[in-house]
Amino acid sequence: MHLVASASNPTEQDVDALVIGVTADDGSAGQTSDQSQHSALSALDELSGQVIRRLREHGDFSGDANELVKFPLPPSARARWAVLVGLGPSADASAPGYFRAAATAAKALATKPGMRVGFHFPSGHAASGIAGAMVGCVGQDLLRAKQKLNPLAEIRWSGAGELDLARGRQLGESINLTRKLVNLPPNHVFPESFASTAQEVADEVGLGIEIWDQKRLEAERCGSLLAVAQGSINPPRLVILRYQGASESTPWTALVGKGVTFDSGGYSLKPSDGMKDMKCDMAGAATVLGAMRAIALAQPKANVIGICGLVENMVSGGAYKLGDVLRARSGKTIEVLNTDAEGRLVLADCLDVACSLGAERIIDLATLTGACMVALGNDVAGLMTNNDSLASEVKESAARCGEPLWELPMFAEYGEQITSPLADIKNVGNGRWGGAITAAKFLEEFVQKRPWVHLDIAGPAYADSSKAWIDGGASGIFVRTLLDFVEHSAG
Repeated sequence: MHLVASASNPTEQDVDALVIGVTADDGSAGQTSDQSQHSALSALDELSGQVIRRLREHGDFSGDANELVKFPLPPSARARWAVLVGLGPSADASAPGYFRAAATAAKALATKPGMRVGFHFPSGHAASGIAGAMVGCVGQDLLRAKQKLNPLAEIRWSGAGELDLARGRQLGESINLTRKLVNLPPNHVFPESFASTAQEVADEVGLGIEIWDQKRLEAERCGSLLAVAQGSINPPRLVILRYQGASESTPWTALVGKGVTFDSGGYSLKPSDGMKDMKCDMAGAATVLGAMRAIALAQPKANVIGICGLVENMVSGGAYKLGDVLRARSGKTIEVLNTDAEGRLVLADCLDVACSLGAERIIDLATLTGACMVALGNDVAGLMTNNDSLASEVKESAARCGEPLWELPMFAEYGEQITSPLADIKNVGNGRWGGAITAAKFLEEFVQKRPWVHLDIAGPAYADSSKAWIDGGASGIFVRTLLDFVEHSAG
C-alpha cells in the first residue's frame, strides 16, 4: 500500500475517490474553522455542482460520527467518486474519531481492488487517520478466491508529514498483523507457526527473540502450560520478545498474551457453537506481537518484554483431566476442575517467566472468560488489577485510543473461591458468579505482588458481525493502547 502526502485542493488530485471529513457543526459546505478544510469543501462543492451544500440543507448528511455519503463526480473531475464522512462535533475531534472515520470511508471504497484514495480531514491526527484507513480496507476473508474487501492501492492524506505517514503505516500494519493472526484458521495458525511468524517479525523490526520448545519448557518446569498442551499433536511454544530502548537500569514492563491457538475445551468439551470461533482464543498473544512490532518501530525510551504462551487445548488419550493436580513453574499446585478454564493455566507460567526476567510491571491480555462478556457485553474489555496507579495509566491510554475497558473489583473475598482442599489453588471459582474476577484472582497468584493489570478481551477481540469501520472477525483492539501506554510511561 502506497502512502503519500497530498495537495490541499482535492480537485487537483488524480485519484479514484476523494474522502472529505466533515464535522457536525459545519453549517454547510465551506463553513468550518479549519481554513484548509474550508478550501477543500468549497472546491469539492463547486466541482460537484453544490451537491454537498444541498445534502446538508436537506438534512441528508449531518456530519455525525461515521455517517457516510458517496456520490459520483462529473466527467470534468479528475476523481471519479466523492465520499463525505462525518467526524461529529468539531469540539470532539480526536485521534480515535479520525481512526474510525477514515476506516469507515476506506471500508466503503474497498469493495473494488486497486483504489487510489485522497483523504482531506481537518488538520491533526493524521497518523491515526492513516492507520484507520489501512485497517478499514482489510477484511477477514483472507482465504477467499474473491475478497469482499481489498486493500487500498494508495492513500493520499492532505497535510500529512513524513512522520505522520510513517507512524500511520506502523500502526496500521501492526494492527492488521494482529487481526490476520486471529482471523486465520487453526490449521494455519498453531503454536509452531505462530512462533515462526514471531521470528519473522522480530527479524523485520529488530526485536530480540527467544523461543522455548517442548524440551525447554520441560526444563523450565512449566507444568501448568504443558498440561494444557499435552492433548494435542502440535507441541507448545513460549515466545519471549525484547525491546530495549533505554538503559538496563530502566524498569522493564512485560506484556503477556494468552495464545491458545484452538480451544476445544478439552474434556470439559465446548458445544459446537461455542467452539467454532475458538481460533480467536490466541488474540491476547497476537495483540502482544502486534504491539511489540509497533513499539520496536516507534522506538520509545522504554524497556519492554513480550511473552506469548502458545498451546492447543485438545481432547485425546493424553489430554489433561478433571481432577488432575498440576505443579506450575512457580511451584504452586493447581487442582483442575474444568479443562476449559485453560487460559489461566497457560498464563500462570507465562506470568512467572515475566517475573523471573525482571519485569517490574506486567500487563496481560487474554480472551479469558465468557463471564466478562456477560458482565460488559461484546465491545468492552474488563480490567482487573492489584495496583491502582498502573491501572490508571492503562485506562488513560485506552481512553486516548478510544478502546473501551471497564474496571472490575478484586476484593479478597473473590480469592477465597479458588482455594482447594487438595492443592494450593483450583482453576475455577465456586459456580457461575463472578467468573471473570475469580479468573483474575487466580492469575494474581503468579505475579509475585508486582504491579499488574489483567485485560479480559474476550468480547471486543473478535466480532461476529461487521461494523461501519471494520469487517467482522478480529478487531486488533489494544495494539494502540499498549503502544500509547509504553510511550507515555517512557515520558
